[in-house]
Amino acid sequence: MAVSGIPFLEGRYSPTFDLWPIETKEFNRIHTFYDNLREGKFTTTKCRQCGRESYPPRVICPECYSDELEWIELPRKGKVEAVVEKLGGVPICFEPPLIDAWIDLGEESPVRHVLSRVINCPPESLKEDDKVQLVVFDVPSHPIEIRQETIMAERVFFAFEPVK
Repeated sequence: MAVSGIPFLEGRYSPTFDLWPIETKEFNRIHTFYDNLREGKFTTTKCRQCGRESYPPRVICPECYSDELEWIELPRKGKVEAVVEKLGGVPICFEPPLIDAWIDLGEESPVRHVLSRVINCPPESLKEDDKVQLVVFDVPSHPIEIRQETIMAERVFFAFEPVK
């Protein structure tokens, strides 16, 4: 993809226009999160030293600064506690409204709440106490140049959707 007016990007992919993370181990220290998503697992990290469970996943514990972390699973379903629909300021290539929700994963969950995008939901239809579930979807592959060879990194991401 040529980007006119920016000579050093001619014929190259521009990550500055891409809102999705590069998920390979060469570029992302939490690549295991995305590997788990591909398997349908919603995960985060737990510190082996102090037991702190953090979301989003970390590479260093925010409590004791240890890098001895393990992967734990989170529930795939939750309940909406608050909803925001963004009509303006929506990133390029996204159709408004973008719906975000503060989701309660339940008292038994290692991490009680997550903030996530909600998809497959008509505007103004998502309400507090609605049940939602994890959905994993493909995002465009990312060209990566390594030693003058271009490979395509396959990618996924997640959101939640109303339980039908």
